Formats: sequence, structure tokens, C-alpha cells
Amino acid sequence: MAWNVIKRLRENCELWVVTCDKNRAAIEEKLRNEPMDDVHFHFVGLPLWMTPLLGAMGSLHIYAYLWQWAAYFAARRLHGRIGFDLAHHLTYTNDWMASVIGALLPVPFIRGPGGGAHRIPPPFLRQFSFPARFAEYVRSCGQWIFRHDPFFLLGQSRAKVIFACNYEAEQGVPRRWRRKVSLLSVNGISAHELAPPHPHVRGGKFRVLSAGRLIPLKGFDLALRAFKAFAEKHPEAEFTIVGDGPERGALNKLIHDLGLEGRAHIEKWMPREQLLAAMRDCDVFVFLSLRDGGGLVVIEAMAAGRPVICLGLGGPGLHVVEGCGFKIPAQSPVQVVTETAVALERLAGDNEMCDRLGQGARQRAAEVYDWDHVRERMWKVYAQVLKAPSHEV
Repeated sequence: MAWNVIKRLRENCELWVVTCDKNRAAIEEKLRNEPMDDVHFHFVGLPLWMTPLLGAMGSLHIYAYLWQWAAYFAARRLHGRIGFDLAHHLTYTNDWMASVIGALLPVPFIRGPGGGAHRIPPPFLRQFSFPARFAEYVRSCGQWIFRHDPFFLLGQSRAKVIFACNYEAEQGVPRRWRRKVSLLSVNGISAHELAPPHPHVRGGKFRVLSAGRLIPLKGFDLALRAFKAFAEKHPEAEFTIVGDGPERGALNKLIHDLGLEGRAHIEKWMPREQLLAAMRDCDVFVFLSLRDGGGLVVIEAMAAGRPVICLGLGGPGLHVVEGCGFKIPAQSPVQVVTETAVALERLAGDNEMCDRLGQGARQRAAEVYDWDHVRERMWKVYAQVLKAPSHEV
């Protein structure tokens, strides 16, 4: 997100980007292919002896928090020399960690988009292993602690606008700040990645596709069970899951136990262009993730002109609206499996509906998630905050 936004915002304003020194090599490599001489990158790091903190999720958050302080002192020095008009904490894309720059730098402050308030619904969480349930509990406790950090509270209080990346994040903002919240996805699509707007030609098989990291919260077991119920009436249907992760063995076993060999299979994660091509070749994209703040693959499938079946949770719950797919309420595992199978049945039996929803999905991707439109929304907010469209950031 940050890269796509930065290279477009520079058309409107002069940018100083304060980022972690661990990003230097990747950014400098990118700049060799996409020069941005009018963007000033300022790399900030922590002492080398802290690098091991990057090795695990919990300690990574400690590293990120300490880095916020180093970033603030760097930004304060830059501000003394340059005099910024506005600060935007674009990433870390969460809604619970302090932005020290936002709390202490004496300029108007915008935060987000961020998420993190979404939770796995209890009826689904009860089916997880004890370690997985405990990890969710630790996640919630850690967020509670971070959200009560005085510098987090100060930053949220000072923020002129708080971008939230899904409805749960919006509702998770305390009422005293909610008037400042605006919805903005953390994901987007480039115009050249939109599929040509022509009717989809269905092949001999009804092809269902899903993609993502193979972990329990992504709900691939629910998708497989729904496909099983659907495939009993449609033996010609085919289900492909693209992804890698620790649940691969368990999902392959589930495919065997459900008697879906030859009709459902898992492919290793593939380069993005190849995945986009696979999305254009499928008939419907299914994504039943139980906790996904962004859900980029849903936007990519919409850009490919395919109807999407997802849960009404997190980022996908924001992306998919009436006219571009089916949004399933997450009430219970049995209910989700049943309603997903019914949605597949409706799409398989109605080519016109498939085309209409696919084109609706593509249109929404083009109108809402094209990075140029994301830039325009951000710039309008900047202009409103600064009361003049000509300010520099």
C-alpha cells in the first residue's frame, strides 16, 4: 500500500518518507526501476543488538514500538529543518499501536488505514485447537494493553482523521473519536491489472478458486466442506486452492476424507501475475477467512471480473457489496457451509448472474480500489485538514 500511495501522492505534494532501515535495500532496488527523485526517503534504524526482536510476532511488535520513538526523533529533527505541514502515519496498518510522531510532532496528524479490532466469531473459534485459541486470547490482551498506552491515546486524540480499513475497525474506535473516522481499505489495484470488461466464457467445468496462506483462520476447511455439498449435484465442478502454510497437510487429508480427490486440489503459491491470470480463468472466487483486515485477494478477484463469495467480516466484508457477489453472515460453521454451497449452486445454474456479478465486481474494483482513486481520496482529506489544496506534506 505505502509504495503505491507514495508514488501517486508525490504528484500533489512534496514528500518525506520516514521508514525502517530494514526496508532500504528493497526500496533502493525499486527506485532503480521506478525513480522518484522528488520523494525524500529517510531511513531510521535501531541498534543491531535489537535485530533478533524481528524474529517472532510478539517481539516484532516490541521492535516496532521502539522504532516509533526513533522515527519520532528523526522526524522532529527534519521538522526543525523543513517545517512540515502535515504528518500521515500510513503503516504499521493497525489500529492499536501508538504513533509517537502523531502524538508528539506539532503538526496536523492523520492516521491509517488501520485494523485489528475484528475477532474470530466464538462459534468458529471453539473449533480451533487450544494453542490457536490461546494465541487469539494473547492477541486480544496485547491489543488492550497497547490501546491504553498514554502515547496511543494522545495520538488518537490529536488525529484530525482516523482511517479504518473495515467496519469492525470503525466500530472499535471509541465514541469520543468516531466522528473522525473514515473508511479506507489497506488494499488496492492498479488500473493495468483490471481485466478487460467482456463477458466471461465458461468452460466445460465450473471452476471455483480460493487463495491465501494455509492457516486455520482463513477458513479453507469451511470452503472445502461447502464445495463438497455443492459438488454432489455438480460432479463436473473443480475447486483449486492456491497457497502454502502449516495447514497444507490437514487440508489435503480433509480433501481425502471428503472424497474430493480429482475435484479439489491445492497448488503452491504462485507469482502475482500468474494468480491474477488464474482468477480470470475461474468462474467464482471463494474466500471464507474468519479474520482478515485487508483481504487483497478479494479485490484482485473483483478486478479480474469474477463474483466473490466471502464472509461479512473484516476487509472482505467491506469490499463485497450487493451486485458483485455473495456476503455470507458468519453465524456458525454449519450455516456458513450451507449458505456457501447454496451460493455456488445459484452461480453454477445461472450464467447471466455470474456475468452480471462479475462485471459489478470489476466496476467496484475500478471505481473504489484503483490506486489513483485511493490517492484522490487521501488528497481530499489532506486538503480538508489543511484548508487549502496547495499545501505540501
